[in-house]
Amino acid sequence: MRLQDKIALVTGGSRGIGRAVVEQMAAEGADVVFLYRSNQASAEELADRIAGQGQKARAIQADVRDAARAQQIVDEIVERAGRIDVLVNSAGIVMDGLLGAMMPDQWRDVIETNLFGAYHYCRAVAQQMLYQRGGSVVNLSSTAAEFASRGQVNYAASKGGIDALTRAMAKEFAPRKVRINAVAPGMIETDMSKAVRGLAGDRIKDIIPMKRIGKPEEVARVITFLASDEASYITGQVIRVDGGISLGGY
Repeated sequence: MRLQDKIALVTGGSRGIGRAVVEQMAAEGADVVFLYRSNQASAEELADRIAGQGQKARAIQADVRDAARAQQIVDEIVERAGRIDVLVNSAGIVMDGLLGAMMPDQWRDVIETNLFGAYHYCRAVAQQMLYQRGGSVVNLSSTAAEFASRGQVNYAASKGGIDALTRAMAKEFAPRKVRINAVAPGMIETDMSKAVRGLAGDRIKDIIPMKRIGKPEEVARVITFLASDEASYITGQVIRVDGGISLGGY
């Protein structure tokens, strides 16, 4: 198994892409701690189901905007396991709206969750990963970072920041064999994309070269690969998983 005995932390792990990541990493042998903000029932159901399969997963409630809580969680993991091998920053929200009508809270909440949240957990794991001279961080970006639509100024800005954070961290951490990458999904079948998919209908499939919406597990497979030793010479990359939509044209 690709992640046998690895210690992994996944933010936003109770739903969508994060949930698929937790499932796949546990199946690959990792001891997974995953975070949820409010849906305790969904998180506990996932942890119980994984435990019932003889795998390891533990749910912890946390708001990724809380920097002190991030450090506390990482310190507890290291105290218990002696190390932390993988961080996946999957927590994210959308609050779309045209810039002229966007309230400061809409901007702030998205930036603080999507970008500051990733920063808090990257910073929390940094000292341990550098000390142990090994580790892998995978940040969730989006094709919106480069190919934003109307009404996505806050979301696109947050994901553009993720791309820049990923590249800068990769240079900083590479000498200590800590790899930092990002995955940029396109249109994926999750609760987060439900509103957009509902508005666009089948038209969205017309502009995706592969003519279908992606599945969370398809993104999770790429994240799991990047977290594993199989990706030992990959760092600083933003890998698109989008069915070709970023190629443009019709």
